[in-house]
Amino acid sequence: MRPPVPVPTLSRRAKLVIGAIAVLLVLFTVVGTLTNVYVDFLWFEETGFTEVFWTELQTRALLFAVAAAATGGLTALAMYLAYRFRPTFRPMSLEQQNLERYRQSLEPRRALVLTGVAVVLGLFAGFTAQANWETWLSFRNSTDFGQTDPQFGVDLSFFVFHYPFYRLLLGFGFAIVILALIGSLLTHYVFGGLRLQTPGQKLSAAARVQLSVLLGLFLALKAVAYWLDRYGLVYSDRGDVFTGASYTDVNALLVPKTILVVVAAVCAVAFFANIVVRNFLLPAAALVLLLVSSLVIGVAYPAIVQQFVVKPSANEKEAPYIQRAIASTLQAYDLDEIDYVDYAQDTAGDADAGAVLAELRNDTETIPNARLLDPNVLSDTFTARQQIRNVYGFPEKLDIDRYEIGGERRDYVVAARELDSAGLSENQDTWINRHTVYTHGNGFVAAPANEVVAGQEGGEPNFTTRDLPPVGTIDIDQPRIYYGELIDDYSVVGAPAGATPREFDQPEGGSEQEEINNTYDGEGGISIGSFFRQLTFAIYYRERNFLLSGAVNDASKVLHVRDPRDRVEKAAPFLEVDGDPYPAVIDGRITWILDGYTTSAYYPYAEQMQLGEVAADALTGTGTTALPNETFNYIRNSVKATVDAYDGTVTLYAWQPEDPVLQTFMKAFPGAVQPRNDMSEELVSHVRYPQDLFKVQREILTRYHVDDPADFYEQSDRWQIPDDPTRDTNQDQPPYYILAQRPGDDEASFQLTSALNAFQRDNLSAFISASSAPETYGEIQVLRLPGNTPFRGPVQVQNAFLTNNQVRPDLTLFDSDNSDAVFGNLLTLPIGNAGLLYVEPLYVRGAGEGGFPLLQKVLVNFGDRIGYANTLSEALDQVFGAGAGESATDSDDIADTVDEDATPEIVPEPGTNPDPAPDADEVPPGDTQVNPDLAEAVVNINAALAALAEAQRGGDFAGQGQALEDLQVAVDAYQAAQRAAAGE
Repeated sequence: MRPPVPVPTLSRRAKLVIGAIAVLLVLFTVVGTLTNVYVDFLWFEETGFTEVFWTELQTRALLFAVAAAATGGLTALAMYLAYRFRPTFRPMSLEQQNLERYRQSLEPRRALVLTGVAVVLGLFAGFTAQANWETWLSFRNSTDFGQTDPQFGVDLSFFVFHYPFYRLLLGFGFAIVILALIGSLLTHYVFGGLRLQTPGQKLSAAARVQLSVLLGLFLALKAVAYWLDRYGLVYSDRGDVFTGASYTDVNALLVPKTILVVVAAVCAVAFFANIVVRNFLLPAAALVLLLVSSLVIGVAYPAIVQQFVVKPSANEKEAPYIQRAIASTLQAYDLDEIDYVDYAQDTAGDADAGAVLAELRNDTETIPNARLLDPNVLSDTFTARQQIRNVYGFPEKLDIDRYEIGGERRDYVVAARELDSAGLSENQDTWINRHTVYTHGNGFVAAPANEVVAGQEGGEPNFTTRDLPPVGTIDIDQPRIYYGELIDDYSVVGAPAGATPREFDQPEGGSEQEEINNTYDGEGGISIGSFFRQLTFAIYYRERNFLLSGAVNDASKVLHVRDPRDRVEKAAPFLEVDGDPYPAVIDGRITWILDGYTTSAYYPYAEQMQLGEVAADALTGTGTTALPNETFNYIRNSVKATVDAYDGTVTLYAWQPEDPVLQTFMKAFPGAVQPRNDMSEELVSHVRYPQDLFKVQREILTRYHVDDPADFYEQSDRWQIPDDPTRDTNQDQPPYYILAQRPGDDEASFQLTSALNAFQRDNLSAFISASSAPETYGEIQVLRLPGNTPFRGPVQVQNAFLTNNQVRPDLTLFDSDNSDAVFGNLLTLPIGNAGLLYVEPLYVRGAGEGGFPLLQKVLVNFGDRIGYANTLSEALDQVFGAGAGESATDSDDIADTVDEDATPEIVPEPGTNPDPAPDADEVPPGDTQVNPDLAEAVVNINAALAALAEAQRGGDFAGQGQALEDLQVAVDAYQAAQRAAAGE
């Protein structure tokens, strides 16, 4: 026998160093974790959602403890039993001699090793289990759907709430048995119970019993898995074009799965019997039977049926199962009540001009509200005209909302003037300034979506609510914004009574040096008046100024988690929150409105998708937040949420209280979601149909608008979301909010719309709209266009604009060294039964750092006719003849009345935007030589454009106005010279 190998030992100093490092690591981890948990508790206490905090924390702790104890404890127990019943005498063999060194190393540390194995495995299992806390709460509080599955005859709640939990339990069961089996095998091998290379008996009696039990448990779990697999067929993807149980699944796999349940149970009994029989031949034979059965009846037989029975006549065999998939998918995505309208008017070509003109003249709802301001383009314009100070800012994407002012309902481009944490200059970016001085934004800006102003600031929005302090048509009692999308840092606010205010609030008068300060007195924020809380936040933010700065006092509060979306996600972790919150003035206060979705990945027979992918479009990430890329096949806009911009109050309203998923979580978190009746009428009047839900639904409708199984299988009438033609991208065109009258309606309604093309074609096939009006909210209408006529889709219309002989010269002029052409959103507007009208604004942005877009032209398309003019009314006249644009006079003509405090000087004449003129290089040399007036006009045009660009770069608004006036004079001179040269 080889001499025993000496066990290496550590010196006393090394042990002390290692011990100190371990203690420090544990201490830092524990302190950091406890600090995070305590700060979270303070936040939930401040917002009134402590029930959510405690329920989630307790559920996570429970799952962690159960999974950790079960996994670590049972695995360690299996290893202990293997060691406990190890052979007293081991045969002398080379194999055993080689293992002796390991036994000598483990023997004195076996308790430590077992404890370490239990702790490590328990931690891994616990962390995995606690992440599934929603699965447990859904199972425990499940709510019936009231609908029965057609295949198994159980309520759909079984699949949505119970099935995922059973799968979770089964997965942990398999993991525990496999880990226990591996641990037992290793222990038996090291201590002689398993002898792979030793002649004679390979297993001791104790090892045979233990391994037989563990293998029997594994096969028993396999029998349960086969039983659950039967229900899992409702999620099958065997069908080529649909999701859910197919012909093969129901007729060739359902019964074999039941047979395999019995076979696996028999195998488990055979292994348990091996405890007494003491012969592995019986369990081995049973195991071979299970393997052969699973291959023959579980794999081969279904494949044969699929190949030789289903595929030759799949459209017939799969018809009833396709019908199930269509019905379930439409229900899962809340699309089972769609108003399909056969919109048969020939808008592609020779429509009756008289009928169209009559429709246009009779239209008092859609054309007058045609939106010319694109909220995705005008952020720089709002910034240039309404930023006021560099510490303020507007989001990259503005929002569309509607207000009723003076008895007239109109849609507005709106934005909150937020604190822009990223906009602080270098000398402003100290801890005091960043966290105690520049703490909030101030004001609300709104401009009618169908108006621009003329004069010196030609083509810019007509800001009817603006400036500081706010003035205009929308009354705002509390304009301060302490919670917003651009505020990405915490603030320390509050001061003792009588203290001098330190928070910058707004400039005073016209001096750049004078300012008005403010002290926050709202209900929001976490009080940090005590030393303990100051220490807590010093640790949490790793910032010593919480303890040292005089700005932190007994009355101080910390405002954090200030993004409205983050606040709602934290208060309602069971919701997916729409990526585009928007501000509205409700009862005189600026309020963020958000949409919350309840989702599931387990609705039977419904098509599964990736949420982040399907909700993405050309604007995702540009002022909007991308949703997580999670698998789902059920969604409801079950919650409307609000966040008060001043005190951060989060309120959740049950918008679709009939949703079983919402009801389930309302049971789990009682009191977290308020009844829908608690919403004020004013708040309801500002809710919008959410964009991310709409994008999911339009993607589903590209295929599931077909209700005939045979047609669905052929995919001959499939639709497709068009690419955004106004951006150089192949991403989906975003949906657009418009205020328009739908065919069949008596008046205009605020709605979310999208065009849909034929599959892999640029021709238009359908137009979808979802109403946001309180009385018709959620009603989805689809205008289906005849498939035998090539209607122009958005990409084709944009190409027609770009190649138009009137548009091309202007684009050359606008895209110069001094400016850039910017296309706005291409809107599709249904005009009664006359057809679909495309409207697109064209902006010009001055080159340079201070440039911002100004509306210059409007493009219109109807069939094969194009209009291009300064105003919508003029463009409509070009398309349909004189008088057609009369209905648009109130919509796109320059605003002729503005509040007397308005900054811009308004000129009441429409269409005074300067006409485009060619650059000097574009004028034929012969023309300028014959007509020196023409050459002089071109020089003056270029000089005016250069002066305009220089004024925009320097923020010189007076200079911009003068440059625009000079440009108009030069353009007029150029046109006069052209007419003189032509002999007119």
